[in-house]
Amino acid sequence: MNRAFFLDRDGTINVDYGYVKSVDQFAFLPHAIEGLKKLSDLGFLLIIVSNQSGIGRGLYSLENYQTVMKNMQERLKEKSIVIQDVFFCPHSPESKCPCRKPSPKMILDAIQKWDVDIASSFLAGDKETDIQAGKKAGLTTFLISATDTNYGQNHTTPDLLAAAQLIEKQYSQACLKRSGNKMTNHTAAE
Repeated sequence: MNRAFFLDRDGTINVDYGYVKSVDQFAFLPHAIEGLKKLSDLGFLLIIVSNQSGIGRGLYSLENYQTVMKNMQERLKEKSIVIQDVFFCPHSPESKCPCRKPSPKMILDAIQKWDVDIASSFLAGDKETDIQAGKKAGLTTFLISATDTNYGQNHTTPDLLAAAQLIEKQYSQACLKRSGNKMTNHTAAE
């Protein structure tokens, strides 16, 4: 079985401007690349699970989204970081699509496709819907936030690098060597 780190995109990997419609609007968040590299080096599959309601709302096209993703993945590949897979929901919240977070469907589909060990896998996101989806899928969750907002996440870190460092520190001996270890809510400052 594989260990995976599931990631929301906007607000977790890149700056969330409301809707990232084009490559020139895409900017990595501070420490995102370093965090992704560390997670990759720790042996995690990197899988993006993202709501992209701007497509369903007609704010940008599927082709725009695919161009942004291709550019992001090419830039990461230059740093020896591979995004294993991308799952996204293009529908608006009003559509009641069953794959849209907070539904865990995209995550569960990825778990099945990539033979993921839930007990040693994680999800990071910046919104309550991300955390809810991760929890429903049985994952340990990270809220990427500089505040003390509580959505029921297991951990809060200001960025992906801090999340990766926390995993390396607290899970390296327990969770990464054996499955089934769950921890309670912690912040990167602990």
